[in-house]
Amino acid sequence: MTALDLLATDGFDDYRLLDSGGGRKLERYGRFVIDRPEPQALWPQRLAPAVWAKADARFVAASDGEEGGRWQTPKPLPETWPLKYQGLTVHARLTPFRHIGLFPDQVGHWQWMTAALKASGIAKPRVLNLFAYTGMASLVASAAGAEVTHVDASKKAIEWAKENQAASHLDPAGIRWILDDCQKFVEREARRGRTYHGILLDPPKYGRGAKGEVWDLFEHLPALLQGCNAILGDDAQFLILTAYAMRASAIAMGQAAMAVIDRPGVWSHGELGVAEQGGGRIVPTSLYTRWSVR
Repeated sequence: MTALDLLATDGFDDYRLLDSGGGRKLERYGRFVIDRPEPQALWPQRLAPAVWAKADARFVAASDGEEGGRWQTPKPLPETWPLKYQGLTVHARLTPFRHIGLFPDQVGHWQWMTAALKASGIAKPRVLNLFAYTGMASLVASAAGAEVTHVDASKKAIEWAKENQAASHLDPAGIRWILDDCQKFVEREARRGRTYHGILLDPPKYGRGAKGEVWDLFEHLPALLQGCNAILGDDAQFLILTAYAMRASAIAMGQAAMAVIDRPGVWSHGELGVAEQGGGRIVPTSLYTRWSVR
């Protein structure tokens, strides 16, 4: 097992982490400032309460033990607004589960994947994006010249991702959209003998598939990794696994993947995070492990 790494982004033009602390984070998404819960922010806030009070939207979580919550908006916000990253566009939304539709901490993975695809020398590398949600990673891979298969169990998420593809002016044929349970899809791909050059997995801790299939990360991740290993071709280039908000460690995630993806190459394990604007503090967001052929 290698040493753990920290991949922390400073953000980009349309995203900045302005402040954090007291169990919350203050972020700018495009032209709007958002105040959301952040359990990892155990430290005091730096900015004055008056600055936080000017947020355009504040998420108030539901009572203990319940999912979701509600947004407080002093003035009405548009249903969607555009966020730009490297020439790509994502439509931001205030969702019932505090998300905006973009996960800026993934910037390190997007950059690394783009470099891996370009270094592969493969004209049209095949990339599989599992639990793909609103599809920013799919857009990044498509823009880098990959043939992308985007799989998610939510029809609404796929429609949102298609909107993002259109707004980014990418080739409509560059991404194959699949509404399905990720585990079942991977098993069928293995039976078909279809392989991929790169796979991204961003599974939730708990969820349900397109037909109500139950997903439990601790119970089902090992089998999914085995399936992914079966459909990584002999010329495979990478695998990226990310897991959010869970009672595990990067060490456990890395060792689970290494036990199954038994291939020569380079491994990296650690945490993703976002650095505050103008400060040295970092909000950790997720665990990751990734493999590449070089």
